[in-house]
Amino acid sequence: MHAIPGRGPVAECLRSGRSLLEVVVEANDNPDLVAVAEAAHDAGVRVRREDRGALDRLSQGVLHQGVVAIAERFTYMALADIPDTDLVVVLDGVTDPQNLGAIARSAEAAGAGAIILRERRSAHVTPAAEKAAAGAFSWIPVVQVTNIVRALEELADRSFWSVGLAGEAASPLWECALLDAPVALVIGAEGSGLSRLVRDRVDALVHIPMGGRMTSLNASAASAVALFEVRRRRDSGGRGGGVRPAH
Repeated sequence: MHAIPGRGPVAECLRSGRSLLEVVVEANDNPDLVAVAEAAHDAGVRVRREDRGALDRLSQGVLHQGVVAIAERFTYMALADIPDTDLVVVLDGVTDPQNLGAIARSAEAAGAGAIILRERRSAHVTPAAEKAAAGAFSWIPVVQVTNIVRALEELADRSFWSVGLAGEAASPLWECALLDAPVALVIGAEGSGLSRLVRDRVDALVHIPMGGRMTSLNASAASAVALFEVRRRRDSGGRGGGVRPAH
């Protein structure tokens, strides 16, 4: 079973029509919890009332705000089945589920069509990730792949450029023309960044210019900056990118 804790995430589950087995609500008269229970009932989802201890166990210790939705095991999408899109996020070894959730929230808000992550040595969609995503996993597909480099090759065959974020890159994010075209934004692991093979494979490496005394952003913050730079270009009508290079 897969637990989705928190009022916001559960509300997004119901709004999206995500398949749920039940919604478990803390047994009290809190108006917000009553509203969640009514929304679940209206959506045809069974509602069960439990004490806080039961909810704590269901959410695996993640803050649940008195409500946890229960679904079947989280379903990952195949790379070949991602929807038509011009923006995807590729995570090369992000291991913190809260970072994964925060990235998913930014990706969905920016209009990305999918998140791609490694099967091994990577965060997966857990209750903690669901809570941090604030409901984004009810809307954005998540793909697991065995090899990020091969995934980038498949994306290249679908006319995606790949742009990796790296603090030591020579080119600033703002000057990257590839972001005007269909693009896979590639985010490295917390601390170590992009793996060598992925770094060698991407079409461009860019950095986010920093104006203060801090020299870096964490993975989720850097992802948000890059995603909304792409969103800004899409909204201003930017398109381009030229001919794909041979790989």
